[in-house]
Amino acid sequence: MTELAGARPLSNKWVVLALMLAIALLNYGDRYLLAGLAQPIKLEFGMSDGFMGLLMGPAFALLYSLVAVPIAIHADRTSKVAIICAGCVMWSLFTVLSGLATSAGVLALARVGVGIGEAAFQAPAYALLAAYFLPEQRGKAYAVMGMAVYFGQLLGYVGGPAIAARGTWHDAFEVLGGIGIAIGVLAWLILREPPRPALPTTKVHEPLWPQFQQLWAAPSFRWMSLGMALGTLSGVSFGMWGPALFERAYGLSTQQASGTFGLAFGLPGLLGMLVFGFAVDHLARRDRRWLLRLAAGALFSATALILLVTWMPSIVAARWLAVPSGLLGGGWSVGIFTALQYVLPDRSRVTGTALAMLVINLLGYVTGPFIAGQLSDMVMGEGAYGLRVALSLVIPLGFVGAALMWLAGHSLEQDRARLA
Repeated sequence: MTELAGARPLSNKWVVLALMLAIALLNYGDRYLLAGLAQPIKLEFGMSDGFMGLLMGPAFALLYSLVAVPIAIHADRTSKVAIICAGCVMWSLFTVLSGLATSAGVLALARVGVGIGEAAFQAPAYALLAAYFLPEQRGKAYAVMGMAVYFGQLLGYVGGPAIAARGTWHDAFEVLGGIGIAIGVLAWLILREPPRPALPTTKVHEPLWPQFQQLWAAPSFRWMSLGMALGTLSGVSFGMWGPALFERAYGLSTQQASGTFGLAFGLPGLLGMLVFGFAVDHLARRDRRWLLRLAAGALFSATALILLVTWMPSIVAARWLAVPSGLLGGGWSVGIFTALQYVLPDRSRVTGTALAMLVINLLGYVTGPFIAGQLSDMVMGEGAYGLRVALSLVIPLGFVGAALMWLAGHSLEQDRARLA
């Protein structure tokens, strides 16, 4: 990578990747911390599954999804590094405030603040890595950063309850938030903004709506966005409610259920993420459509497996099925993000990613956990029955998402040429 004359030296790309992994770990760890501690939080504040689903979904993800777009536009025009670091400090501060909450309403407001802060991370981070890594290296880079999903799950499912067991659930939020503030400041001191390509002045400030219309008219962008949205809705609903399901279905404590769920799915997921990252870089050299074919096949298989896990009669059977579930479900998003960065033009890579994430997050994060919680309250029943039925209605949407991902591959190359 070249440097501009007189500019500060660029950071080492592996240092950039390591810091993005650390920040992403905190990003996901905070989300799954709420899931890992769902039962004690519910008991303290007297919440229903429906209200807990509101905290897991809309309270966090609605503004997260909407605010991400204007933040991404700003990042395309200014500094991705500054926005990422400021967002990390902001969401970590609100994570601390989540731990200080004295009522369900205060906790909900704190989660809104967390969502606004986290909106500054994902799209700028993927675009920053795209600037530092060559196209044939991005699959591996995104796979490494994608490991944060599973490290974050372990942090939320295992680390959080372990801290809470030595004090209260409040302590877990305060510790995680304090670490996040420190990491955000450290990243600001180390990371350097890469030079942006010279573009015609007519291209620099394109209005948002025409950009979205142009991107949405490209079939690969449209089907990737909708396919990943439905895959996310399926997987996140299961991931957010999984610890509560294990606790109710198998008579485990909060710490046992969260730890068992996190380790059973998280460790295979880490391995699946790495294998997928290397596979897509290898196969995509011959045909970029393999990015989406692999993603579709992995999502379809993982969806079938987590649907089976939901109804397993014993914890032993559930843990055995978690291994192939994690391996197959661990990396499919890498194929989507790599294909997305491939098809998007340089001038609007952050904005385009954010527009795709708007669709993905509104369907996946906002509606998934919330709908599952509402359905669980409607069905009710003894033990885990209501939650099992709710998840059985939501999880199969992953099959539709896989079909749309496969469809997106048909026009990938044509859309790249059209959007250039």
